[in-house]
Amino acid sequence: MQEFSRSLPMMLYRTLDAVMPRFRQIFSEFGLTEQQWRVLRVLWQHEQIAFRELADLTLIPPPSLVGVVDRLTRSGLADRRRSDTDRRHVFVHATGKGVALESQVRPRVDKAYAELRGSVDTKTWNALIAGLEQISSIDEEAEGKSGHSRAINE
Repeated sequence: MQEFSRSLPMMLYRTLDAVMPRFRQIFSEFGLTEQQWRVLRVLWQHEQIAFRELADLTLIPPPSLVGVVDRLTRSGLADRRRSDTDRRHVFVHATGKGVALESQVRPRVDKAYAELRGSVDTKTWNALIAGLEQISSIDEEAEGKSGHSRAINE
């Protein structure tokens, strides 16, 4: 058995503890939570996005995402609208205020990423990202082999 302190879960927790405070500080300065940041980050890449897809991309369960989007809506950073063709489908989009926030927050976040990337050489960074992507896709591969989709298992 792997030594506890070198186990993958513990290494990932330690890494998050080393990485996230710098991002949390930035988010806090703009009155955002980590979950709100994840939602805005996705909205900045999409003119609008279906609620379910937003949940999948941000890794925020739909029941929790409702509250996150509600808070972003109350702060004027995001809004939602129902589909014209199927009222069961809800789309979320950044408001003008939400879009404008990107130009304030993004440079600070980009700087934090640059500092992190600068802490290791490019080859190590790329290997780290590739390894994490490979490990995180294990569930997707298993679902594909079993014939079940994520939605069925939820």
